[in-house]
Amino acid sequence: MWRRRLGIVAQQVCSSSSRAVSTLRPPSIEGMGSRAAGALHRAGLQVALVPCCDDNYCPIVHHAASGATMVVDTPDGEEIKRALDERGWVPTHILNTHHHFDHVGGNEFLKNAFPALRIYGPKNRKVGYAAGGIHSEEIPGLDEPVSEGDRVQFGDFSAHVLEVGGHTDGHIAYFFPSVPMVMAGDCMFNMGCGRVFTGDNAKMQASLQKLKALPDETVVYCAHEYTTANVRFALEVEPGNLALQERAACVAELRAVGEPTVPTLLAHEKETNPFIRWDSPAIQLVSGASSPAEVFSFVRTWKNDGRKPLAA
Repeated sequence: MWRRRLGIVAQQVCSSSSRAVSTLRPPSIEGMGSRAAGALHRAGLQVALVPCCDDNYCPIVHHAASGATMVVDTPDGEEIKRALDERGWVPTHILNTHHHFDHVGGNEFLKNAFPALRIYGPKNRKVGYAAGGIHSEEIPGLDEPVSEGDRVQFGDFSAHVLEVGGHTDGHIAYFFPSVPMVMAGDCMFNMGCGRVFTGDNAKMQASLQKLKALPDETVVYCAHEYTTANVRFALEVEPGNLALQERAACVAELRAVGEPTVPTLLAHEKETNPFIRWDSPAIQLVSGASSPAEVFSFVRTWKNDGRKPLAA
């Protein structure tokens, strides 16, 4: 109940700052947080966004008509089980996006609690990163390794698996075209993207291009509440972007009342996320580059180092 009250307050506050004509379609208040999840409800899905650890989110999606329930990444098994038990939902799927502990740490706990649960994720691998070293990318309890082009059936819905490496080599996303929504993990954030631990910026840019190519109305679930820092950086990169200024106000107001800024709407990311705006004349000008890979690398280096690199 308290979450519902906060949601109402957040919507009222955000609405009050958006009485002027919005530069975004739909308006910014419709493209961030609980209001952005409307497509799931229209598709017959229920969703719980479970805060875990310091800043992780675990989306739990329930399809009442089939009884299927999916858990997207498992930062904290006990917290996730508590949320499931409160709702009387029995998980049927874990969809892992990548191997980092804050995404798979609860896999075995949940599998022990719910033995029929099936765990999907990228295949286990050992891989050399361009950044150096051999890295073991393993998903605990993996039942069903999946890769680009595979489908995961969830109730009446089918998830298309997209390989979106860069943050890790094997990172994947799950796109549900009939909603539409994408579980993006740490590839794309609300006005941000994951650090490129592999060191392969070209691969990360290509992965983000794959997500950017999805329909504008796609609801994007990312795995962290990083949006306050992300929007601050985005305004450094593109201070004249009016849509970005509008979203920044919404972020501040949602966070002031403890509301998530996740999920986000892809149409709004295309207008405000500096990591996928390599075609923006303003960002091309500040970077001195024009190719998508070069512009992306410039912006990612700027965020990593905390200072603007020299233009190309």
